[in-house]
Amino acid sequence: MSTTGQATSLQFEIIIHVPQRRAFEVFAEEFDRIKPRSYNLLDVDIAETVLEGRVGGSIHDRGIDGSVCRWARVLAFEPPERLVFSWDIDSRWRPEHDPARTSEVEVRFVALAAETTRVELRHRHLDRHGDGWSGYSADLEAEAGWPTFLERYRVLAVAS
Repeated sequence: MSTTGQATSLQFEIIIHVPQRRAFEVFAEEFDRIKPRSYNLLDVDIAETVLEGRVGGSIHDRGIDGSVCRWARVLAFEPPERLVFSWDIDSRWRPEHDPARTSEVEVRFVALAAETTRVELRHRHLDRHGDGWSGYSADLEAEAGWPTFLERYRVLAVAS
């Protein structure tokens, strides 16, 4: 896994040995198994995390009591090549409801060979989160941030 920090964005890349279409499907359809349950903005435990596979859909957590926390909006859904969603979580790890104060995550799935895909994740416009965004960026870049998501994804994709 490689990472490059830029002024207002983070970029990660991994190579997985599955076809491009399968790489996209695992990320989009099994996101519930990629996102750790401990990454929770609800007041109760998470029953599931849902990624609605369509432009205008959301990514949200559903609590064991039925409560819902929507923390992303699907901005682009282009199987098997690209997925873009907003990151509607502020720098204090609370839901952000003002789209002007949210960042974006773009995930690209690039076929390198029939059974090999490069997955590129770029989290951009982090400065939109306002005060504290650089520390927030550091948290997302740290091992417990995007690297955890991508490692869980890699293990799941290869095992499926």
